[in-house]
Amino acid sequence: MVQKARELTEEVRVRERVDDVLHIMGGLGGTYGKGRPLVDALEDVAQEAVLHGDFALAQRFQRFAAYAGGTLFLEILENYYDDEARQRSEEHMRRMAAMGADRAVAALDVLCRDKPDATAADARDLFRGIARSADYLSLGDGEGGIRLSTREARRLQQFGHMEIVLRNLPRPASAEAARMMNDALADVDAGMLAQLLELRARQAGLAALRSVVEDADSSESALHACLKNQEWIFGGAYVAELARRQYTPETILDIPLLRGDGSLHVVELKRANIKDLVIRRSGHLMLGAAAHRAVSQAQNYLRALDENRSSILTEHGLDTRRASATVVIGHPQYVTGDVTSQEIAETLRTYNTHQTRIEVITYETLLDSASRMLALSSARQDADPDEEAAA
Repeated sequence: MVQKARELTEEVRVRERVDDVLHIMGGLGGTYGKGRPLVDALEDVAQEAVLHGDFALAQRFQRFAAYAGGTLFLEILENYYDDEARQRSEEHMRRMAAMGADRAVAALDVLCRDKPDATAADARDLFRGIARSADYLSLGDGEGGIRLSTREARRLQQFGHMEIVLRNLPRPASAEAARMMNDALADVDAGMLAQLLELRARQAGLAALRSVVEDADSSESALHACLKNQEWIFGGAYVAELARRQYTPETILDIPLLRGDGSLHVVELKRANIKDLVIRRSGHLMLGAAAHRAVSQAQNYLRALDENRSSILTEHGLDTRRASATVVIGHPQYVTGDVTSQEIAETLRTYNTHQTRIEVITYETLLDSASRMLALSSARQDADPDEEAAA
């Protein structure tokens, strides 16, 4: 798959990065290797592709890196990029569907034998009972139980995922309804459908982030998981999240974003539950210690990026000179000391006006701005194209 992906680009730098991957894997005369060096090399290809604006190739190599790092199943990767494997998987699913239909007929035969006057309602009750009882079935791990290989266990997980997806799809009630749905989908504007799906995905991602923020026990890693590959939440100035998070030995960035002009922007994430985010001293409001520590950490990151600009540019093709940063920390609902949300916003606004490269915002601000962006996108999706043309 890596060798095939190499043919999808004419960019010399991207191909050089791919050749590094193949060398580690043994494809160009090297000794086969895996582990962290392979993951890093794959992420380097993804980042180089982002820098050249080839986001599809970048996503492909990010998935390669996820597989090499053990967070993505090979079967899923093959379904994306290996036609023969996908055909085998589809054939397997067809056989499973045929087997299920055959078992359904057998169950109906038994029902009709035991109850000759059975109705359609009886058949529905039968299958509803089978579906509910399936939740209580288990394989067991004791004597006489069934032991599954890792591959088989993963296959069961995939079936579970497919069931969740298929359960939410509209099901035609008849062959005629299926034909009508087919005809309707044939006339759908593919671009508009893609935009709608992206909008729905963003709405789901924002809802997940809001849920984690509202959980007082949520960790920084939980927040990071919700924001991974969700660069749109930070505004339209960012075109992609970079795959590589470490550019100097002493810095591991939470979320490195690429601006439209090719410069680096660093997002530093802290917990949402910060009680002393803003404190009152001598009648004046100011940022608490947690916020100052986070800003100092971001300052050190930017200093390290400035000092290592030449080596980062040579090794990774990214210019980090005068990079900027955003610190996302706290939420008004957790702040103590009788401080209102409006006062917190004004305190941060005052603080930020005295900063040049670092901005501090709360998760409330992040969520509100992202919600407004989605509302505008939804309004554009719902607008009548004829009305827009007339306007």
